[in-house]
Amino acid sequence: MTKQSTQRKESQTAREFAMRFSSTPRGARLARRLTAHRLNAWDLPYDSAANDTAVAIVAELAANAVRHGRVLGRDFHVLLRLTGDTVRIEVTDTRAERVPAAPEDRVPDPLAESGRGLLIVECLAGAWGWHPRQDAPGKTVWAEYALGG
Repeated sequence: MTKQSTQRKESQTAREFAMRFSSTPRGARLARRLTAHRLNAWDLPYDSAANDTAVAIVAELAANAVRHGRVLGRDFHVLLRLTGDTVRIEVTDTRAERVPAAPEDRVPDPLAESGRGLLIVECLAGAWGWHPRQDAPGKTVWAEYALGG
């Protein structure tokens, strides 16, 4: 197999990183830092727009998991998947009854100090959404970001 065909095969293979974090501000901070580190290892350098954007999405989703999805003693889970030119980010928490608001209900008070996280995700990601957790109580909020887009 030639070097070029090996590179082509690797670029089509999904790269994946998954980890659980404590549902605390420290856990959210660690999720951001490890996301930046993992993307850098996947040839999306720390100072690139792709790395910065994906980390910003993780920051917002992890902050929401800690603030709105926290259940005492339960962690949240982050999954990063790089497939081709798309980064998919999933953040799963264990709080099933607190789901993201519909778009028309997400307009924050202009003077509010919070409430803009999903609006930021909506602006940065090409697509995002949520679904109930499959194997336990909770939900997964996901976002997809096209590299270079």
